[in-house]
Amino acid sequence: MKPIRYLAVARHLALAGLVACIATPAAAATGKLVLTGGVSSIDGAAGGGLTPWAVIGTNATDGEIGGTAHVTRVSTQDYALTSYGAALGYHNKFEISIARQNFDASPAIALNGIAPFGVKRGENIEMDVLGVKYRIFGEAVLDSLNLIPQVAVGIEHKQVQPNSLKSVLRFLDASTSSTDFYVSATKLLLEHSLLLNGTLRITKANQNGLLGFGAGAQGKDKYTGQPEFSVAYLLHRTLAIGAEYRFKPNNLEILGRRAGLGSALREDDWSDVFVAWAPSKHFSLTGAYVDLGGIVPGITRKRDQTGWYLSAQYAF
Repeated sequence: MKPIRYLAVARHLALAGLVACIATPAAAATGKLVLTGGVSSIDGAAGGGLTPWAVIGTNATDGEIGGTAHVTRVSTQDYALTSYGAALGYHNKFEISIARQNFDASPAIALNGIAPFGVKRGENIEMDVLGVKYRIFGEAVLDSLNLIPQVAVGIEHKQVQPNSLKSVLRFLDASTSSTDFYVSATKLLLEHSLLLNGTLRITKANQNGLLGFGAGAQGKDKYTGQPEFSVAYLLHRTLAIGAEYRFKPNNLEILGRRAGLGSALREDDWSDVFVAWAPSKHFSLTGAYVDLGGIVPGITRKRDQTGWYLSAQYAF
């Protein structure tokens, strides 16, 4: 079965599973403390907006099954991203997630001035992300009074559909699918209302995968480890503030320099400062100021892509 068909089927199964969980007696009836399950990241896994945490999303605790659904919008000076998806949590041990991203790549039409790539005006890039996460040990709330963090491992399989930018990915010698691997450690210091998270991601993704994966012989085409950090402070049991920082591999800049384009293809680290509000145990809103650095800065007058992030999540 082709990867795109596989992801489409998996997405439908995940959404069907959420509907089934609503009707089953095993669905979460008690649930976690508000906001301790994180929110939905842009790739669908539970955590912060930009990076996964070791927590298992949904309100389900041990012996329960739960689900989430989310929609997210990110907008910067030159680009915009919409992400929507769903996740299932099983016994606070296992999580499966699916997300579809739609990236407004309108500025990419400027690439036609470099070579006859055939990029269409107003082009969008689409990407499907299928994620699986497994908690190895620790429990964020129950272990909040000792030094043991909650630790989980996960994978995110990504399939990008570049549409008329396919010739650009061929020029970059970048693949259209790949899998990220990560390990996360989350420590909740409940008495201090503080959450700390560190994630190490093993990846080949260019701009999270929206520009493909790796860069062939002329760039960097190997998996590299990229650290990601999050901190959140609970102002109130329903309101948290925090920040994230995500290192990126910058696979394409070497290729760009060898092609005489200087730093036109540079990829920068991502960061945000966020506010998460949960007016109920089932619904949360997250707003953030994001700094995504340069995204193909050669076609955006080298502007850093800063802007806003807004995400809504329903959990049970």
